[in-house]
Amino acid sequence: MKIAIASDHAGYNYKKELSVFLKELEQQVLDFGTFSEESVDYPDFAFPAAEAVAGNIADFGILICGTGIGMAITANKVVGIRAANCTSTEMAEMARRHNNANVLTLGARITDLELAKEIVKTFLFTEFEGGRHMIRIEKIHSITGN
Repeated sequence: MKIAIASDHAGYNYKKELSVFLKELEQQVLDFGTFSEESVDYPDFAFPAAEAVAGNIADFGILICGTGIGMAITANKVVGIRAANCTSTEMAEMARRHNNANVLTLGARITDLELAKEIVKTFLFTEFEGGRHMIRIEKIHSITGN
């Protein structure tokens, strides 16, 4: 799989660690920045990564900031994105299984790195169930266009 990854300054170190982890899982990593701990604005990195997922350049996205909230809000503005801010493997599993989320957001200031790795693995390798869940996603799309 191709994984678009991006962070702001708060998530930079997690982005580096998770990029290595993804490569260990034999995933291709597309890094959309940032490339230092210098203060930046998260939308500048969330939008291009989310657009890569929406444009089928990447299969999934992983976005990291301090809490994951800003990245999720930003990514969800891109048509075709269903971003989920997850703080547990259970949330990651359900985001994929029931919501067919295609972008995972994480908070480097609130989630332990080892747990973040487990969340990433769960997110990437959980399949969407479809069925009644697809009906709900289609309803969201019919109302919002996204």
